[in-house]
Amino acid sequence: MALNYIWIGLFLIGLIFGVVRLIMGDATVLPAMNESTFEMSKKAFEMTLGLTGTLTLWMGLMKIGEDSGLVARLARFLSPVLTKLFPEIPKGHPALGSIFMNMSANMLGLDNAATPVGLKAMQELQSINPKKDTASNSMIMFLVLNTSGLTIIPVSIMAYRAANNAADPTDIFIPLLLTTLCSTIVGLIAVSIYQRINLFNRYILLMFAVIAALVAGLFTIIHGMDEAHTQNFCKVLTSVLILGTIGIFLFSALRKKVNAYDSFIEGAKGGFGVAVKLIPYCVAIMVAAGVFRESGALQMLQRGLQWTVELFGINSDFVTALPVAFMKPLSGPGARGMMLDIFAHYGPDSFAGHLASVMQGCTDTTFYILTVYFGSVGIKKYRNSIFCGLLADFAGMIAAVFFSYYFFY
Repeated sequence: MALNYIWIGLFLIGLIFGVVRLIMGDATVLPAMNESTFEMSKKAFEMTLGLTGTLTLWMGLMKIGEDSGLVARLARFLSPVLTKLFPEIPKGHPALGSIFMNMSANMLGLDNAATPVGLKAMQELQSINPKKDTASNSMIMFLVLNTSGLTIIPVSIMAYRAANNAADPTDIFIPLLLTTLCSTIVGLIAVSIYQRINLFNRYILLMFAVIAALVAGLFTIIHGMDEAHTQNFCKVLTSVLILGTIGIFLFSALRKKVNAYDSFIEGAKGGFGVAVKLIPYCVAIMVAAGVFRESGALQMLQRGLQWTVELFGINSDFVTALPVAFMKPLSGPGARGMMLDIFAHYGPDSFAGHLASVMQGCTDTTFYILTVYFGSVGIKKYRNSIFCGLLADFAGMIAAVFFSYYFFY
């Protein structure tokens, strides 16, 4: 219901702004808004259909993992931690393995691998959901952890900065890591309060300790490398992780004497169906975001915030990058476009360029993820997932401003 109001609100606010601008003599605004509906519909279709190949590959691999018992073994190994965060999931259920694989892919910036595995996890969570149209506690926890966007290696952000000739594309690594940790912790705490989950559990505390150790170890390795070596290291590590994962799945099938080819084909058949099912959900939210942006409502909101901030005598330089923060929960491509626009106007090495980079990577696209993941299994009642997801987004954006001022101002 909340997403319904947000969707309608974006359209109506955008339409009102467009009519006001037309009355004031701007004859280009309504045609631009109209054109954006077609353009964003096309982008939503292309983006969703573009998932088909990736969905087919990773859903096929997940089926191999299930048939070979690899996912079940992984779930048993991780059950002491995951069962505390997801108490509704039975011990040893394959959903636990899929959830871990999705979270691991997100932490390493492997977006193409994370989405199909995440959709597979949602299908498994739906199989144990007693109310098929209502989000379960486990679904909400899983999606809020996704929307908080915990990232250890921001490969895509560094690539965009490099493509725009940043002096050091990797200089956002530490502030982005600290920022995304803040958003994840806030999201986890928010959901835990709603679901009355005790986070002061030895297994959960051990998990946080391991993550901290991995982050420290990775920083130790990268620290001191020049730009070229850092980018090469991240690319090689990403390739090793993806190819290594595929190799482990195939080796597991070979070891258990499972017909990997037949298992792959059986699992991959669902990839196209899932992608097609997602198209209307993506079109709806992206078209609304496009109308809101083209109407000038987003820019008006930005100017109002800048005036308010300056009224209290606070430095308002961060407001320049706020379009990224506004668009991020609604549309990943839209936020990326805002970041690239800031690069073009102010440069990737400016304060606004650095802040936009951190904002782009500190959280994920909350409404897109909720729309796609819930839509893939027919969930209509989202409960408190939107509030918790947006709270994590807000915490991430506040942390992005704070750490960007600390590191780059």
